[in-house]
Amino acid sequence: MTEITYLFRKAELMSLGLRTMQKIAGMENIRTGAAPKEHWFIRYKLYHIPFWFTYHYLSWALTIGSVTGVFHNIFYSPYAIKFLFYVVFQALGVYFNLYFLIPRFLEKGKYASYIGLFILTVIATALFVLPGYYAVAWYSDKTFYELFAKQPSGYMYFMQINILPSTVAVMTLAMSIKLTKNWIRTKQKQQELEKEKLETELKFLRSQFNPHFLFNTINSIFVLINKNPRMASESLAKFSDLLRYQLYECNESEIPLEQEMSYVENFIELERLRQDRDLDLNINVTPPPPRDLTIAPFVLMPFIENAFKHVSHHKHQYNWININVNLKENRLHLEIANSATAQGESKNEVIHYGGIGLINVQRRLDLIYPSRHKLVIDDGESQFSVKLMIELEESKTGEMVEHKPVPSL
Repeated sequence: MTEITYLFRKAELMSLGLRTMQKIAGMENIRTGAAPKEHWFIRYKLYHIPFWFTYHYLSWALTIGSVTGVFHNIFYSPYAIKFLFYVVFQALGVYFNLYFLIPRFLEKGKYASYIGLFILTVIATALFVLPGYYAVAWYSDKTFYELFAKQPSGYMYFMQINILPSTVAVMTLAMSIKLTKNWIRTKQKQQELEKEKLETELKFLRSQFNPHFLFNTINSIFVLINKNPRMASESLAKFSDLLRYQLYECNESEIPLEQEMSYVENFIELERLRQDRDLDLNINVTPPPPRDLTIAPFVLMPFIENAFKHVSHHKHQYNWININVNLKENRLHLEIANSATAQGESKNEVIHYGGIGLINVQRRLDLIYPSRHKLVIDDGESQFSVKLMIELEESKTGEMVEHKPVPSL
């Protein structure tokens, strides 16, 4: 008896330390190390230079209708000076708008101020581009009229026809690209936050269920210590295997189906040892085929535990539990039914026992298999039944999760 009590205390202490061990294991899985360094061409955003060159080259080509003509003008004529004025000063106007006006005014809701400053930026940019025309005439042997078919005093013509429309177009394009990138980045962050939220909720649900199940099992064994010491000893041996599975083998998001089914069978055998003789237990568990199917750990267990916990205990009536587990192609079917007390426990009491139970696993199913499961719970006057179907997937790596040896408890 002393040895059994010692084993019981040992198991209880190990279960109490489960959450701490899980947290430590989670911390060990955190990735460390610096992110890979970006190429200097990307880090310093030098790719902007070929972008602006290409944009203005194509814009000029569309204006005069000749790609080769633009090439000649840029590389073999004084018009290259005007081209540089467009590239440099319009780029400066764009960056001033994107990195100063938008963060300081538009994103803070100062719309009137932003519109006014944006218009002033467009005008100032155009005024800086305009001297490029005169620089061409100054550098070239030809007169201003010969180069542009206009008198030097006709600068308003260039402002209205070329410079202002071009400046508005390039700034509008840059704003569109910037705002689109910001929108995409915001959506990605929202998706990442949602994913992190779901993962956190899943970890919280699992951390709730594991100690919950362990304490229930320990309590059952505690009852057997005084009732049947030999059976309690056998139960502790089974419980040792279950605890080893919990501590070392089920920390992955997906585990091999065969491994989970083995755990289910061990749990059922443990329950067989502690149940009364007047309980008719019918078990039909079809072994899974040798395929690389995986399943989230502890998805099936709450339903089986629920049946054993809430089966009727009539003294002069039939008490029974039927469990059927089978696999059809990639679909896992679980059907559980147990006799229930007509009065006493309501459906809500069965589902909400301990505040965790089936509510926990229902939420996990919604998170892990959002469109790949079907759960039907039927609470009758004399029986409680559960039917669950899960569409499983094969291991992504094409290999079963490695089954590592674990230390003895």
